[in-house]
Amino acid sequence: METKFENYAIKFIGLKEGLHHFDYHIDNAFFDEFDYNEFQKSDIDVDVHLNKKKTQLEFDFHIKGIVGVECDLTLEPFDLPIENTISILVKFGDEFEEVDEKLIIIPRGDYEFQIEQFIYESVLLAMPSKRIHPGVEDGTLDSEILKKLIHHSVDKDNKKEKETTDPRWNKLKKLLKD
Repeated sequence: METKFENYAIKFIGLKEGLHHFDYHIDNAFFDEFDYNEFQKSDIDVDVHLNKKKTQLEFDFHIKGIVGVECDLTLEPFDLPIENTISILVKFGDEFEEVDEKLIIIPRGDYEFQIEQFIYESVLLAMPSKRIHPGVEDGTLDSEILKKLIHHSVDKDNKKEKETTDPRWNKLKKLLKD
């Protein structure tokens, strides 16, 4: 039975015990299969290391690349570098069971292991919770939205003046320390 992720099935049954290396390059077509369309573009290299042992398979996934996203503050598009590494231990048992995010049990008769879900999750886990355009952080981004945000933000100097405490409170605080 051929699936849309046939290229992501690692056939381990014919491999000798020891280390094996697999390379993949993924782009938006990969994410389209998951109905995930948050990336304007993606250019990601995936290195998969498999250490085949007699009773288990040890997978290490390393992803590194760039995804095109929108800034959460300004909605300006930018290229976000991502990198992540995850490890999965696959053991053999009576039936398929995902024990936790690092341990999976597959039936003894299986001869291949599908890795597309782990690649997908590895990329999503590499994404920061807040995506900020580098130009916002270094002050080089020229954006109308950013100008309006700065204009409507709280004046930092004015805020510091309000935060200064009355000197009488300092004397009371000194009493607490003594």
